[in-house]
Amino acid sequence: MKASQSFLATLKEAPSDAEVVSHKLMVRAGLIRKLSAGIYNYLPLGLKVIRKVENIVREEMNRAGAIELLMPMIQPAELWQETGRWEKMGPELLRIKDRHDRDFLIQPTSEEVVTDLARNEIKSYKQLPVNFYQIQTKFRDERRPRFGIMRGREFIMKDAYSFDRDTEGLKKSYQTMFDAYTRIFQRMGLQFRAVTADNGAIGGSGSQEFHVIADTGEDAIVYCPSSDYAANLEAAESLALIASRIGASQALQKVATPDQIHCADVAKFLNLPLECTVKSLLFAADQVKGPAKLFMLLVRGDHELNEIKATKIPGLAESRFATEVEIQQACNAPAGYLGPVGISADVTVVADRTVANMADFICGANEAGHHLKGVNWGRDLPEPLVMDLRNAVAGDPSPDGKGIVDICRGIEVGHVFQLGTSYSKAMGCTYLDQQGKSQPMVMGCYGIGVTRLLGAAIEQGHDERGIIWPISMAPFEVVICPMNYDKSELVKDAADRLHEELVAAGVDVVLDDRGERPGVMFADWELIGAPFRVVIGDRGLADALVEFKGRTDAESQNIPLALIKEKVITEVQAAKQLIA
Repeated sequence: MKASQSFLATLKEAPSDAEVVSHKLMVRAGLIRKLSAGIYNYLPLGLKVIRKVENIVREEMNRAGAIELLMPMIQPAELWQETGRWEKMGPELLRIKDRHDRDFLIQPTSEEVVTDLARNEIKSYKQLPVNFYQIQTKFRDERRPRFGIMRGREFIMKDAYSFDRDTEGLKKSYQTMFDAYTRIFQRMGLQFRAVTADNGAIGGSGSQEFHVIADTGEDAIVYCPSSDYAANLEAAESLALIASRIGASQALQKVATPDQIHCADVAKFLNLPLECTVKSLLFAADQVKGPAKLFMLLVRGDHELNEIKATKIPGLAESRFATEVEIQQACNAPAGYLGPVGISADVTVVADRTVANMADFICGANEAGHHLKGVNWGRDLPEPLVMDLRNAVAGDPSPDGKGIVDICRGIEVGHVFQLGTSYSKAMGCTYLDQQGKSQPMVMGCYGIGVTRLLGAAIEQGHDERGIIWPISMAPFEVVICPMNYDKSELVKDAADRLHEELVAAGVDVVLDDRGERPGVMFADWELIGAPFRVVIGDRGLADALVEFKGRTDAESQNIPLALIKEKVITEVQAAKQLIA
């Protein structure tokens, strides 16, 4: 392709609302233009990258035996009402009405629609297993769209849905998809990690996320450098940091701590380690009838509560922070001085694993301006319900027993779920087994953020000059930059000939025939992120030489004109092999 046949729309400056590198560079490189909050036009170069991503995804889905179809963006509310998600999804679900005042939605995902399709089309065990997938536009009405396409409202996603006879079949389908995802991200040349994850609104019995590793990632990933253990911070197990509880060695003592409401301040005021303190948080779970049920959650003073883990506490799946009135009724004290000693028996006390093994600890005294020292389980208060409640921190023992964990940042680009029968039972999606009995289909679902991958790749690969694409994602593999293309017949002939030869060899090449100055050309293509560049000029041609340079190379190489075609093909193939 020649640049004059494309549409280059590079900018020197990023828009003022661009917060992250990928947003800034995608706008400056002419990949996207904002239409509305969280909604973007994809310009030709941006669409070219999307198509390359889609091709890799499609090839690996087909290789894994998945079958492509296409489901509507607009879905009837009735299907979502069957599963209860019409009410549960909240304002992110964009609800609309047609001219007949019937409820519809713009799909954020398609579990209901594909389950409806399966229950109508699949009748016998002989038709299972089957895995349907689509590459389709989705919409989620984010409260605060930000970070460009990384947290947009409209996006393209590949979503797949497997249907099996039983759990063993699901496990095989799940592993097949997991392996396919691994191949997809390897082929894209991305540094990524698969991590254990929370199922969230999708539901199911188990899931894993795929994260592109990037310092700007929204998600924290807990991993063990000496093993394969990795989990999203929300789902990372935190072991007790105290092996077993020792006996009490201090008497219970109430001490004055005026104006000290945070554990760090209390520890400093008492000249004691922060690890001796316990943080008390009061949550409320509203009931259909009567007052809310109250839960006091305890974590060590230097730890943070993991609110996702808190939802696993029996009776606390739907909860909120207790109100001031509820706190006063349960503890007779203001927030900042709460503690588990002497509180109402109606309050369920839940301690993190580490807190459950602490002795002689410090907590609020349920009295303004005071804390308790020397608190011990069994002696001063009843034994608590013990659960994993805290966020993991770097240096914690790895749950697999193979070292200690560290934490890095990641951008979620894929998620695989073992759904089980939650959707099929709710929607009556059944098949007849070999004995003629009706059984619910066992489901899995598997998503990849196609457009999000563009932003993730840029967050991982960029420098001060622009984008550094993996070659499999780059809009072009090679750019030919001729000096004085519109003035020198010698340069024009050499550039056109090389362009034709590379096109014939299957190289994705662009010839910059715009007649721009060298500095403008180089800046544009480094910004856009072409992996390789060939410069052809009269001075070099006088010695039958051209310049060849990789996007991340410090210096260019002088290559004989007669060998440049082979040089380009060899380098492109080597770059592809490196990530194959």
